[in-house]
Amino acid sequence: MAPVLIENVYKTFPATRLNRSEKAGDPAGLQESLTVLRRIHLDVADGEFMVLVGPSGCGKSTLLRLIAGLEEISAGTIWVGGQRVNDLPPKLRDIAMVFQSYALYPHLSVYDNLAFGLRRMRQGAGQQSQQNMKKAGMGQDANLELAQILATSRWWEDAIGTLTRRLPPALRYLPEAERLIDERVRAVAKMLQIGPLLHRFPRQLSGGQKQRVALGRAMARNPQVFLMDEPLSNLDAKLRTETRSQIVSLQRKLGITTIYVTHDQVEAMTMGDRIAIMNQGQIQQVAAPLELYQRPANRFVAEFIGSPTMNFLTVQVQSPSLLIHPKFRLSISSEWDEVLKPYDGRTVTLGIRPEHLSLGPPAPKNLEGEVSRVEALGSETYLSVQFEGETLQARIGPDHAVRLGDSVWLAIAADKVHLFDPDSGRSLRAPVPA
Repeated sequence: MAPVLIENVYKTFPATRLNRSEKAGDPAGLQESLTVLRRIHLDVADGEFMVLVGPSGCGKSTLLRLIAGLEEISAGTIWVGGQRVNDLPPKLRDIAMVFQSYALYPHLSVYDNLAFGLRRMRQGAGQQSQQNMKKAGMGQDANLELAQILATSRWWEDAIGTLTRRLPPALRYLPEAERLIDERVRAVAKMLQIGPLLHRFPRQLSGGQKQRVALGRAMARNPQVFLMDEPLSNLDAKLRTETRSQIVSLQRKLGITTIYVTHDQVEAMTMGDRIAIMNQGQIQQVAAPLELYQRPANRFVAEFIGSPTMNFLTVQVQSPSLLIHPKFRLSISSEWDEVLKPYDGRTVTLGIRPEHLSLGPPAPKNLEGEVSRVEALGSETYLSVQFEGETLQARIGPDHAVRLGDSVWLAIAADKVHLFDPDSGRSLRAPVPA
């Protein structure tokens, strides 16, 4: 296992021609260079499950490919297990990656798909691969043991193994390397509960089974780091939940450092030890799931984490701790006094989550609006309420009888408000009570 350290990493794709028929000197068909990652700093601890989450196009998968060595970084440094890997080819980084599309070999059985990465160690592996692994500082004892056996394997052992492959199991000859590969493949298959599927081909598997085979192929290599690029996006909702739990349980059992990419905040909140929120090629905040929910660093994080999304209203600050809106006046804790002192008489953005709005009586501190949508889920009810040209989302209990067109009063939980600078979007945080 190994920690991963990413220091000041940039990724820029060079300028390309939109039309290859354009003359070389004609700038008309030239597309400007594109910087997709900027000032990326990320420290992933040994054995940690780190989740990268953000909207499509924010650079999550690109960062994963940089760590794996599938893309060259434009600037910065990547360390894996204390070893600088910028110039190492992917095969020497001892990293296993699970792709969104599974990337299984359709002509190989499940067994051979699981064994593929281990057998690849034999091609150019031998003594040179073993030396490279040691020199790079990559690889664990089990992998080095296998590399040593591969280095000393004899051609005639492979020949006898090939000739006896179709004989009954008792008469087959397994070279030492194949015996170790077989042990590891079957151990991984048992762990993932795909032992009965080893003889099948990918076309004979369901989506969930294919996903477990893809995970097993990565696990069989016993890498220092797992990289997972939205591996559950092709599964249905129920299977996603089941597989999500399996991945977390396996990661905790194996203790392998894992970096997991998703755009689904539910996956991020339920799987990660810590979460890195990305937007437009930059990391916005890195924190534990509950800290992101309770103390977002800026408006983007606050809006991205939580479902339904946080509500935002513009209010004016009046010292010492009064928030004024044309339709309501809200007093908040005195803990905000020092934070809001520079904003006295100015506007700030008030954020409140749907679960912190409740039905209340008519009062100057409450908001009156008209219900435009009701989503009754049984255990809870979501309301969309029209208020001063804004649509507010509220989450209430299932026992409240609310219908479309009703006029309701919403009470804000004053101890749950979030305030943001209207220009920069950064969070204005009240001190945490001792």
